[in-house]
Amino acid sequence: QVQLVESGGGLVQPGDSLRLSCADSSRTFSRYAMGWFRQAPGKEREFVAAISKSGGSTFYADSVKGRFTISRDNTKNTVYLQMNSLKPEDTAVYFCAARHGTASSSVNYDYWGQGTQVTVSS
Repeated sequence: QVQLVESGGGLVQPGDSLRLSCADSSRTFSRYAMGWFRQAPGKEREFVAAISKSGGSTFYADSVKGRFTISRDNTKNTVYLQMNSLKPEDTAVYFCAARHGTASSSVNYDYWGQGTQVTVSS
């Protein structure tokens, strides 16, 4: 059973960086494409980034392209989201998710973590 636990969120200033981690306690991590999503208060959950099972393909929302980097380490059952040049509009709860099949920008993922809060404010 996939169980995803996010960490690394916090309060930072505009322009700062954060790295989010999402660890899976199962032994099947490498079988899943992984994604990061976020949800701000009063808004729908939106796609941020996704990565294929092998890590060879990555996808980004236009709003984070060039600032965020998704990566994974299948030996550690962990997916990461490196966030640079953070902006106040990046403030949200960030969720990682696992999906059978290919990486996708849709919210149709099979497993979700509980989320970690990221707040960007001066």
